[in-house]
Amino acid sequence: MDSTNSFENKVVLITGAARGIGKATAIEFAKNNAKVIAVSRTMDDLLELQKQFPKNIEVWDFDITGDEFFKKMESLNKLDICINNAGVNKPKLIEDVDDATLDLMLDLNVRATFRTSKIAVKLMKKNNQGVIINVTSQMGHIGSPTRTVYCLTKHAVEGLTKALAVEVAPSNIRVCSIAPTFADTPMTKPMFEDEKFKNFVYGMIPMKKLVDVQDIVDGILYLCSPQAKMITGTSLLIDGGWTAH
Repeated sequence: MDSTNSFENKVVLITGAARGIGKATAIEFAKNNAKVIAVSRTMDDLLELQKQFPKNIEVWDFDITGDEFFKKMESLNKLDICINNAGVNKPKLIEDVDDATLDLMLDLNVRATFRTSKIAVKLMKKNNQGVIINVTSQMGHIGSPTRTVYCLTKHAVEGLTKALAVEVAPSNIRVCSIAPTFADTPMTKPMFEDEKFKNFVYGMIPMKKLVDVQDIVDGILYLCSPQAKMITGTSLLIDGGWTAH
């Protein structure tokens, strides 16, 4: 998507930006002349990303479940776009989910998204405009075996998207989510080593293929663009038809 003029000098904060969807999104915004703040815990990966666009990408080495990240975010003078992309999945049967796994997924997938959005709203209200995009999942719309906690967290963020969109619309701030099916990313790669799981996934996608990361990135940029100025409180499903079952 060529949105060079739309995003020029826009300040865009992206969590989970060192790899996968977050990295690809950071690159696309940088190509479109945005000022990108790429956040991740893996500094080496962030520095490799920054080398591609040293003038357009600033890197922050933070665990976004910690207070230091939020203090740093609050120090920003301006924020135009916030992409809540960081997340984790630990597939387990419900009887095998321990408290540590539950707490990790709630802290990163839900609590950190909420706290990041809270600060983003404060910053965006200063300029009476902004866009918040929550990267959720098709699992925020359906249920699936071994994903009770993941579905719980993604359904929660879909609820946050709707409620926050209604709350901040008078301030000209839009809030949307983007909900992809499985993509070939570092997070999903180990899952597809299980042939039974791989067959299950392809069997559930009518289009019989995984989503391309670029498809997700294009969806994010569209939702952040002026072309989507009347779109808020909704979820863009990029799932090859999975949720149409």
